[in-house]
Amino acid sequence: MLAVNGQPVRDPVDYRFQTTDDFVELEVVHEGEVAVVEFEKPIDEPLGIEFDDEAFDGTRICNNKCFFCFLKGLPKGLRRPLYIKDDDYRLSFLHGNFVTLTNLSDDDWIRLEEQRLSPLHVSVHATDLTLRRHLLGNRNAPDILEQLRRLAGMRIEAHTQVVLCPGVNDGDALDQTVGDLLRQENVVSIGVVPVGSSLEGEERIKDAGMRAHTKAEAQQVVRQLRRWQRHARSLRGNSVVFPSDEFYLTADAQIPSAGRYDGYSQWENGIGMTRTLIEDWRKTRRRIREGRLKVPATSAMIACGTLIAPTLQNLCDEATALTGIEFTVIPVTNSLFGERVNVSGLIPGSDFASALSPRDLPERVFLPRASLDYFGAKFLDDLTPTELESALNRPISFVYTLSELIESMADGDGHTGPADRQPQPNLRSNGRSWTTPVAG
Repeated sequence: MLAVNGQPVRDPVDYRFQTTDDFVELEVVHEGEVAVVEFEKPIDEPLGIEFDDEAFDGTRICNNKCFFCFLKGLPKGLRRPLYIKDDDYRLSFLHGNFVTLTNLSDDDWIRLEEQRLSPLHVSVHATDLTLRRHLLGNRNAPDILEQLRRLAGMRIEAHTQVVLCPGVNDGDALDQTVGDLLRQENVVSIGVVPVGSSLEGEERIKDAGMRAHTKAEAQQVVRQLRRWQRHARSLRGNSVVFPSDEFYLTADAQIPSAGRYDGYSQWENGIGMTRTLIEDWRKTRRRIREGRLKVPATSAMIACGTLIAPTLQNLCDEATALTGIEFTVIPVTNSLFGERVNVSGLIPGSDFASALSPRDLPERVFLPRASLDYFGAKFLDDLTPTELESALNRPISFVYTLSELIESMADGDGHTGPADRQPQPNLRSNGRSWTTPVAG
């Protein structure tokens, strides 16, 4: 594709901006010849064209040197796109990738205003300029509050995040950051997530802020941010401020109700996933009790990260009492990144194989869909679902929720072949830009 409505196309953002009208003229190269194709369509309806590359001129690379950067601690041998330190505002608009806004040129600001690329997802970490520059390892980082105000003048909203490093940007610094962000009317959410790193990265970096939060520290974070949530609800009518699920689970604190998540605007950032899992089971439980979902008494094994395992076990115990299904929940320790990386989405295929191979496996084995890439083709270590099935000599189903798991058991689709169970693209994920498209 060369142009849309006579305007050159630099990337998919230009394409989307130019194709919102009811009449669209595409200039394309077809079989070596330049051709013009015209479309009439309802305004704002997409044409259905997708691109393999999200940035035709290359992904904008991060110019910061954050000591807590997760990519610094990645082991060798993972799929190549995972090592790309992207900090591209276009990917932030298209896919929700968090960016720091430290590498914007004057032309970028002009484009942001012209095309009003909203919302953006912005990594703040701290609003105090000196502290933020320390966290980013960038002494030239601009004032994030000035940048957010500039975006507000363009009517661009921002979802923000704070990666919380113990002893660095927590405590009073966190209060200042949250308070400053709440005063920016275009900041529609503030996600606070714990610092994460592999053991290899933690050992190499050796920064005090890299350690995991203790239970007491997680409890303090939850208490601190609950006060800000109450303030935000009195100020704006919604929560705005969200600790990640990891803080609640580490603190052994009650998970907020669904209504407190403001529509789960930072779900992909690990905020609200546990609540959606619980709510899904409650709806499924009601369907079973009302006779709208019939479930054969059988057995199933679920492998997952160690963080969510206790919660999932409690839900499965309820499901067993109601349905007669004998559930076995297997917490899988992460050997690739180390045990402190305890979420299901970062477990490599080899760890699932190691955890399940010695066991007497039931007929039904379920794994979290989040552990595969966007296309459902590979685990982090490039092991494929088919290869894992061969290693375990069992068919594997990939699911998000207990409702999907129980519905598949009711349908009996676990007996189909691997090709029929090939996971579909992960429409819940912003990770398309971090993987390699599959052929065909």
